[in-house]
Amino acid sequence: MTTLDFTPAPGAAPLPRMVLAQAAAEARGMLRNGEQLLLTMIIPILVLVAFSSAPLLRIEGSRIDHVTPGVLALAIMSTAFTGQAIATGFERRYGVLKRLGATPLSRPGLMLGKTLAIIGVEVVQVVVISAVAAGLGWRPGGGFASAALLVLLGTAAFSGLGLLMAGTLRAEATLAAANLVYLVLLGVGGVVFPVERFPQGVQGVLELLPITALSGGLRSVLSGAGGFPAAQALILLAWAVLGLALAARFFRWE
Repeated sequence: MTTLDFTPAPGAAPLPRMVLAQAAAEARGMLRNGEQLLLTMIIPILVLVAFSSAPLLRIEGSRIDHVTPGVLALAIMSTAFTGQAIATGFERRYGVLKRLGATPLSRPGLMLGKTLAIIGVEVVQVVVISAVAAGLGWRPGGGFASAALLVLLGTAAFSGLGLLMAGTLRAEATLAAANLVYLVLLGVGGVVFPVERFPQGVQGVLELLPITALSGGLRSVLSGAGGFPAAQALILLAWAVLGLALAARFFRWE
């Protein structure tokens, strides 16, 4: 006769299960938060509709073909940089990170869960924005594998910068700085306004920004007009290495 053993057997769940559970919780929090939803989804869609439908831009060719890649880059920045910096900054202020870091999940597992959540939200963003753009007449010319690689590099670059900001500044300062950087890069990062419209002396500096590299790279590969934009990819890689290295060095959990 088989005897059932009801003796408690406490222990941590396997690391992959803990990371996936944390990622799911992080993603639900981002998608349910009204401010985060405004930042990650509503503003990019409004920018897409406004600048592709109304004659606010004077560019050669189709406005929707020009605007959509830039808005996709804006959406990546809004999630990986602005949203993550603000959320992580306030989690750090209220002691959430300290408590989570003491759980069996561990701090590296927590960061991995946050990264997976960001990627999951970005997938939703890309699908929704692409669907809206398709309804407005956008027909990408291919280059989806190259675009995916650029998005991953851009995510790494913006995540490193967001974590650096959240881990070194006070929560209120992070909130103000992240929103300010978002607005500035929206205006000067080639999202909707071509970098060529700015004075010659600053174009070289603007082209080194991660948002400019991501929007320009996506515009190049999704138009099907050229090969892989190696220069933009290298810029994003450099920002990713620099941002993540500085975040790992200076991030404070308390």
